Amino acid sequence: MADNSTPPSRVEKAGAGIEDDIVVLNERLQSKADGETIDHDMRHLEALLFAAVEPIDIETLRERMPDGCDVGALIARLARDYGGRGVNLVRVAERWRLQTAPDLEPYLVDIKEAPRKLSNAALETLAIIAYHQPVTRPEIEDVRGVSVSAGTIDVLLELGWIRLRGRRRTPGRPVTYGTTENFLAHFNLEQITDLPGRDDLKAAGLLDARLPKDFEVPTPMMSMDVDEDPIEDETTDGEFVLDFLEDDEKLALDD
Repeated sequence: MADNSTPPSRVEKAGAGIEDDIVVLNERLQSKADGETIDHDMRHLEALLFAAVEPIDIETLRERMPDGCDVGALIARLARDYGGRGVNLVRVAERWRLQTAPDLEPYLVDIKEAPRKLSNAALETLAIIAYHQPVTRPEIEDVRGVSVSAGTIDVLLELGWIRLRGRRRTPGRPVTYGTTENFLAHFNLEQITDLPGRDDLKAAGLLDARLPKDFEVPTPMMSMDVDEDPIEDETTDGEFVLDFLEDDEKLALDD
């Protein structure tokens, strides 16, 4: 069947071509403007993360960044760009920081700060607090099967890995302990539930292969327990918050 439609005139073709060129030009100009803005915002974000002395939360980043920029999208892009480099952008405890890539650790061992070695008692106490929090001192002793010295607790408090969470709503109002954001940052955990479970610990050879079938690894929680009152609600008037159960030596001195 013959096509009887009238072919477009040269004027119509020229007009259509001009319109197409205008659309393409506008898209290019828009892309260039957006690209310049993104590059500036990326440099701004990168400088903030580099200068931060500790992991920085996204709310603080939004306050420091120009109005209208998508901080979440910029962080995602920056994390992708740094993914295969010697420095990575990682999230720890709901905050962001730049850190050296884990696979380069052997090459930096000579210039990195030597970590403080903890005693077995301190490591066991820290593990019990991490997995059983909120937990009281008598409960820690019940799990370990031996008494916990005040010095062990003091070391973990000094490192900033544990904190006084609150007071249990039981006779004597014993203090409860829990982990801190510094604990998460030190062990590169995004949240406390990222701690290894039973299968992970068993695969790593940290648990006996002949464990009872009913053996379970508790799921740690950061939220305030229903039977616990926060320490912040207490008025101490500058005095230290003391545990209900102290060492026998301290009790003797008080008497």
